[in-house]
Amino acid sequence: MRNQDIPAPRTIRIGTANVGLIGLGQALNKALSEQMQEDTAVDFLFATVAKENYIPLMAEQIYREALRNEYQRRQGIEGGEPEILTIRVLGSGCVTCNKLSTMLFEALQKFGLAADLESVHDPDEIGRFGVTKTPALIINSKVKCAGRMPSLAEIEDWLKEEVYLTK
Repeated sequence: MRNQDIPAPRTIRIGTANVGLIGLGQALNKALSEQMQEDTAVDFLFATVAKENYIPLMAEQIYREALRNEYQRRQGIEGGEPEILTIRVLGSGCVTCNKLSTMLFEALQKFGLAADLESVHDPDEIGRFGVTKTPALIINSKVKCAGRMPSLAEIEDWLKEEVYLTK
């Protein structure tokens, strides 16, 4: 999969929070398609999202650094990966999706891991991940399973794999 084929995020980690930014996905895709130099891309990304989103004056540098990290990640540059596990459970919010979230909590607790865990119910947002069947589990932007319920052992293995890869 080419880096431009990775679903463009609508949210980005700013400090310790995930913040939704209008126009982020389109701006990232444009910067990547034009192969902008990193500093130019960061300036472009910041200017583009600042037009549509409120960015506190005191947080400008934090936003710029987050945009730089996301641009690097999308280019496949080492160091652009998130420092914390990012986990998405995609589905309608049914019993199966809730069970998957519960198993994730158990596995995270077992290993003493912290993670940014989000349930995604919006069909448009689910489609942005390239997923056609739910429930689906995405860890650090990688689809681990879709259309089936994984076992607790599988979830634990995926978490160990991701923690090992990010250290």
